Amino acid sequence: MASTREITFVQALNEALDYAMSVDKRVVIMGEDVGVYGGVFGVTMGLYDKYGPERVRDTPIAESGFIGAAVGAAMMGLKPVAELMFIDFLGVAFDQIYNQAAKLRYMTGGKVKIPMVLRTVCGAGIQAAAQHSQSLHAIFIHVPGLKVVMPSTPYDAKGLLLTAILDEEDPVIFIEHKMLYGVRGPVPEGPYKIPFGVADVKREGKDVTVVATAWMVHKALEAAEKLANEGISVEVIDPRTLVPLDEGTILNSIRKTGRLVVVDEGYPRASFATDIAALAVSKAFEHLKAPVKLVTPPATPVPFSEALEREWIPSTEKVMKAIKDVYYFKKP
Repeated sequence: MASTREITFVQALNEALDYAMSVDKRVVIMGEDVGVYGGVFGVTMGLYDKYGPERVRDTPIAESGFIGAAVGAAMMGLKPVAELMFIDFLGVAFDQIYNQAAKLRYMTGGKVKIPMVLRTVCGAGIQAAAQHSQSLHAIFIHVPGLKVVMPSTPYDAKGLLLTAILDEEDPVIFIEHKMLYGVRGPVPEGPYKIPFGVADVKREGKDVTVVATAWMVHKALEAAEKLANEGISVEVIDPRTLVPLDEGTILNSIRKTGRLVVVDEGYPRASFATDIAALAVSKAFEHLKAPVKLVTPPATPVPFSEALEREWIPSTEKVMKAIKDVYYFKKP
């Protein structure tokens, strides 16, 4: 990596938006409080003053309206970046996302492209309660025509967002975990892009493969570091893009280690975690030395209570236990 400069996840996203707007006048931002206020988490701070209200548009609290407008803007040649303030609100605009944005290119035989990015925020951890804390990325993964991105570091956030805005001609759902916004990491000052469909091996290991997403990548890395002191070598893989998914990197790791743990903050049923488990069983079953273990929250709404929420979120300790379970598993 060329730069040792460290900035936050929020700053990395802001730099990506700023650069994309500077090089392509078709890029516009729209959403609730993205303009004058600078975004509820500060991601669009300063862009309204720099690019003006024509390109950074505050919208009414009407998700179906402004996301529908983003689809229309993309159809007419703009590159809109719409911000859905919390992923929990996707139901309000689901028709615009899964019937319009996801389907129009297919239904027009490729004549209509939808180069839009839908930025949204997921995850528990700040006691925002059940309607502002969910991780519903599995819903988007289920819909053909959508690309789904979940970065875990500032470096990945900047590079993946630039790819999403400047290179993609399909709708991209760009999901940011709110607990990552203050995370700092090395990020080059200049522009760079990270291709979709390329996972990142965050830590190499030989005994157990852990596939984790977003904030859970950091939980997995903490677990791997602690277990290294016990002689267990853990490989941590961050898919970065859930659609397209880099199956090859995941499967090669499973074939090497023979053991798999998946750590994800989505609900356990019909989830990204179960999807990766199915991938392992269907394409690398003969290499598995132990049952696949999933570390997810329980299938309950996210609690408001700080103590209950802390118990609800997958912890480093729970990840460590799952890794030990597969590492020490003995077939009967």
